[in-house]
Amino acid sequence: MKEINNCLYGILMFCSLFTSAQENLWTSGRPDGHAPMDVMGDHYHKKGEWMASYRLMNMTMGGARSGNQDMATSVVHQSYMAAPKEMQMSMHMLGIMYAFSDQLTLMMMTNYSVLSMDLVNRMNASFSTESDGLGDLSLSALIKLYNQNRNSIHLQAGFSIPTGSIDQKGDTPMMSNTPLAYPMQLGSGTWGPIIGLTHQGQSSALSWGWQSRYQIRTGENDNGYRLGNSFQTQGWGALKLSQKWSLATSLKYIKRSKIKGQYDALNPIMMPLFNATNSGGNQLNLGFSSNFYFPEGTLKNFRLGVSYEIPLSQDTNGIQMANENLLTIGIQYSFKAKEKKEE
Repeated sequence: MKEINNCLYGILMFCSLFTSAQENLWTSGRPDGHAPMDVMGDHYHKKGEWMASYRLMNMTMGGARSGNQDMATSVVHQSYMAAPKEMQMSMHMLGIMYAFSDQLTLMMMTNYSVLSMDLVNRMNASFSTESDGLGDLSLSALIKLYNQNRNSIHLQAGFSIPTGSIDQKGDTPMMSNTPLAYPMQLGSGTWGPIIGLTHQGQSSALSWGWQSRYQIRTGENDNGYRLGNSFQTQGWGALKLSQKWSLATSLKYIKRSKIKGQYDALNPIMMPLFNATNSGGNQLNLGFSSNFYFPEGTLKNFRLGVSYEIPLSQDTNGIQMANENLLTIGIQYSFKAKEKKEE
């Protein structure tokens, strides 16, 4: 993990050689002024500025995997009554940002998720489970640390609030109204600190960035378990093709620890995702993205973005589902409220 961070940071320092020697400030007012759309909390604002955002994230998972090897359904059935075949997650994310000063921007994010999982039991009977609803809410402060020579660094400090349900249930061939697997729950059930650091740089035609983010899970939820901590680091580079359009590529490394405890209502022998030991692991994703920015006209200050990720490697703890791809589509709008005139 330390080696990956050092490698990403070294690449960014090399890119900074292209930066003009002039004392120009980093700016978000260009198509590559924001990170790829899948990156959260990548920028701050000037005093009095607002930004509203919407993202649709669609993730597909298929089949079973143990460690870095795919597993056949028949092998999973040797230890479990049912095996997962496919899972779809659609997450609608809403965000709002407001800058109290040039140094401090507050960010709030929430989401609504729609989850579905297809499974097959030992009798070769297929069935599906579904859940949907609000997820956890997060509040963060983005604190500007540095903005000189077209390089910007800021700190993220915040926490997640357990507003998402951990009591989602569904019907299966074995039992009706039974609690669903850990990945089918909508929230964590616990409060958790979030800490992150972001560095971005620009030249006349290039931009680059790097972000590391750590989310800590604390306590134990009402169902007797705690999700694992997660660490994510990501580096990206973008090419500004015009005043409105940019293309980027990225590498993202994610590491999650195992679930602590066990939800007693989930029988571990029923399926792999009922077993808390089958959780956590790490993966490396390759991403491609594009941003569209409107600096003037009817759509002034609107930004559209799309990013697509595929895993280069995935190493799971125990038997889990294999990630296949992640598509993120988003829109952002920045504005500044009009100041009231004194009478």
